[in-house]
Amino acid sequence: MDWIGIIAIILGLVGLVGCILPVIPGPPISWAGMLLQYLWGKDDPFTTRVLIIWLVVTIVVTVIDYVVPSYFTRVTGGSKAAGRGSLVGLFVGLIFFPPWGMIGGAFLGALLAEILINGKELRTSLKPALGSFAGFLCGTFIKLVASGMMLFYIIKAAF
Repeated sequence: MDWIGIIAIILGLVGLVGCILPVIPGPPISWAGMLLQYLWGKDDPFTTRVLIIWLVVTIVVTVIDYVVPSYFTRVTGGSKAAGRGSLVGLFVGLIFFPPWGMIGGAFLGALLAEILINGKELRTSLKPALGSFAGFLCGTFIKLVASGMMLFYIIKAAF
């Protein structure tokens, strides 16, 4: 294994960690490891088509990660305001309190939107807020799967 393979594996591992720590963009870093291995790795590790497919997967997974908490909020009975509150809370939390603010922000955004905008009680507002948290967990799982598969391709190409 050459030094390019080692750097690509490190990028893949950092991408995997980034799936759990919201402040690090996991799948894009994993894809950067694939790109590095593709451009400067030994032989032809995988085709251009595979690289492009994983770029599309990376983009889709990254977008889904931001949309899923809001969607789960709506699925669990939250209003449109709760869905928007979840999305706004996610971004506010990410900006001001990374990495944990992203999780708490989505939860609090949905909860506060249900209470303040829709006038619901705390007890009935908790279900959509917990849906937001479940959406965050689902998005994290999707990112882990994608980054794990990219790490597999990187390791396979390095050896």
